[in-house]
Amino acid sequence: MKFSLTWLKDHLETEASLQQILDTLNAIGLEVEGVEDPAERLAGFRVAKVLTAAPHPDADKLQVLTVDTGEGDPLQVVCGAPNARAGMKGVLGLPGAVVPANGMELRKSAIRGVESNGMMCSVRELELGDEHDGIIELPDDAPVGHSFADYHGSSPVIDVAITPNRPDCMGVYGIARDLAAAGLGTLKPIAIPAFEASGACPVEIRTDDPEGCPAFRGRVVKGVKNGPSPEWLQARLKSAGQRPISLLVDLTNYLMLAFGRPAHAYDLVKLHGAVVARRAKPGEQVLALNEKTYTLDDSMVVIADEEEVHDIAGIMGGENSGVSEDTTDLLLEIAYFDPARIGVTGRKLGLASDARTRFERGVDPAFLEDGLDLLTGLIVELAGGVASEAVQAGDPPAEPKVVKFDPALTTRLGGVEVAEDEQRRILESLDFTVDADWQVTCPLRRHDIEGPADLVEEVVRIHGLDKVESVPLPRVDGVARPTATAQQMLERKLRRAAAGSGLNEAITWSFLPEDAAEHFSAADDLWKLDNPISEDMKVMRPSLIPGLLLAAKRNADRGADTTRLFELGRRYFRAKDGMSDERPTLGVVLAGEKAQRGWATGRAVAFDAYDAKAAAITLLEAAGAPVANLMVMGEAGDQFHPGQSATLRLGPKNVLARFGMLHPATLKTFDMDGPVAAVELFLDAIPAKKGGASFARPGFTPPALQPVSRDFAFVVDADLAAEDLLKAVRGSDKANITAARVFDVFTGGNLPEGKKSLAIEVTLQPQEKSFKDAELKGIADNVIAAAAKLGAELRG
Repeated sequence: MKFSLTWLKDHLETEASLQQILDTLNAIGLEVEGVEDPAERLAGFRVAKVLTAAPHPDADKLQVLTVDTGEGDPLQVVCGAPNARAGMKGVLGLPGAVVPANGMELRKSAIRGVESNGMMCSVRELELGDEHDGIIELPDDAPVGHSFADYHGSSPVIDVAITPNRPDCMGVYGIARDLAAAGLGTLKPIAIPAFEASGACPVEIRTDDPEGCPAFRGRVVKGVKNGPSPEWLQARLKSAGQRPISLLVDLTNYLMLAFGRPAHAYDLVKLHGAVVARRAKPGEQVLALNEKTYTLDDSMVVIADEEEVHDIAGIMGGENSGVSEDTTDLLLEIAYFDPARIGVTGRKLGLASDARTRFERGVDPAFLEDGLDLLTGLIVELAGGVASEAVQAGDPPAEPKVVKFDPALTTRLGGVEVAEDEQRRILESLDFTVDADWQVTCPLRRHDIEGPADLVEEVVRIHGLDKVESVPLPRVDGVARPTATAQQMLERKLRRAAAGSGLNEAITWSFLPEDAAEHFSAADDLWKLDNPISEDMKVMRPSLIPGLLLAAKRNADRGADTTRLFELGRRYFRAKDGMSDERPTLGVVLAGEKAQRGWATGRAVAFDAYDAKAAAITLLEAAGAPVANLMVMGEAGDQFHPGQSATLRLGPKNVLARFGMLHPATLKTFDMDGPVAAVELFLDAIPAKKGGASFARPGFTPPALQPVSRDFAFVVDADLAAEDLLKAVRGSDKANITAARVFDVFTGGNLPEGKKSLAIEVTLQPQEKSFKDAELKGIADNVIAAAAKLGAELRG
């Protein structure tokens, strides 16, 4: 939020310097994001008087001026403004000055052969307004030679970050209140200009939706004269980044920015009948002030008359009833809307505004009548007119929260000693009421106060967050113990293993579009958000693969030939008790080219299911899973290609991972081209180490004797998985067989139809003495017998 120092001092009586104000804002938790001093942009511009004005010898539309700068000889300046004339006073940019509007640095130069020593400036060139038909004309009493920045009264603009829990500081007055509480001055009372109300309001005003709009206040002002705002009002709006529009519109914006109270003005002649706060009708439309048409539903609150909708309540007014330069009679509206309803409406419509920001965070329900009187008084004072009596429809929340507070909590929770009297003073200076028993009644505007801890925060921040000392946590004597849990250690190990395998870590949203999530889980199991950030983030992810696919899609759209991504995170499901079920998971997506085309390899090589399987086994091994005991089975899920995917299990039911190529329907859902391999490891299914065993590898002791290898060729059924045969072989003599691998697969030739030959190399490791022939024969017989149980025959 931006505001000028001058605007702040409208509400805060203080002698503090700018730096003291900035330091105090940071100390009380209102972070200063930046300070802009317009005087710096106007450096090099002076008040000057035109002494003479003569036609340019070589240009019909230019004049040659002699200008008094207040020091030294007059300067010659070439000017093309039609209003430049002898005797007027204006603003001269001297050589070296930078024009704010375009960043051009002024210098002495020749224009059509005539020397010019600067530039007489217009309002637009100095970014003081939109006028550009001529140069600035200053009053006759403007001091020649004086800095224009000082003469103009430029005030530093402060930009403060307001956190969502502090809607009471969404106006300059709220910030002034906090600074006064911190001892930086005295808060000035709100001055409401006097006016006389004449007669009853001629328009019926009511609320037909007490939930969405509990309170609606309004009155009519007739006989106003709209036009440009006075300089003081324009200057304050500009400091906040607002563009002055007209007096009536600017005054409603001023009320919002100064006091955090949005309001709206309707042109009375454009209204028909009663003005009502009600629910929108399904399909009802409104043309908003941003010149866009919005279609509404029955969850949204609107302000409407008997013919049409004129306002998306709490967010934006309608174009058809907005005030204009010709407006003479108007209806003022100030209301209190349900914050949650405003937030939902804004997200549904994709519509943001300053009013929405304040209403969805919660405005002050006690500042309805005074806010309406303040706005009315300013309009009558500056635009004239006669105001009617106010209409009060409905009642805003009026029951204040009462919190039982213990002053000792400040030391315990806040870590700083604050005397009880000082704590009482701080709370009362923020408009809290504190009785003798420390029952604290909260002002209605403080929606963020829920309990004693919030009161501690108020005391500590006004006392000064910079006064809270950094205190180290207590430490146990001796060697520090590890703080990471077994799960955290596992995840760290997996991250290193995945990165070491050439994968790049991604961090994606935990939310997905509903259609993407439903492709990976049944709709009943999904955890859907009632208040999502956007419709594209409505469902908690049931799998890590969709987020990685979306990331791979973005990479491919930007020209990436290959994508190797992994992510460690949580999957979310709706548990039977209605709560969220979180499961730690590691996902991998391999898309694009595994190897680029080249003279040695020819065409580019794409990823396949075996790459996914290798990644799954590598990561499971790093996680400490007994990979030698894994079973390769089907049923990877409908998202995977049925013939190019599988699961890795310990036993028939415990699925540790699924891997393979994604189904074409999955790729179509995510608008991806080409084959894509994916892996998903279910970390919660990996059995824990027994007896608190460490993840550290045992010390390696090389065997004293060399290993022995033996080759076997078995004829098996063509549909027998090679892994099943390898497991049988390894299990035939666990004491002596250390490894077994397939080194050849053969079909055809003299083999019967439906058969294949698997050649296996078996590695034997002698322990205390070398194998004898009889021992080797016994091991070989065990291997052949184990293979025979799967229907394998030793090939002759």
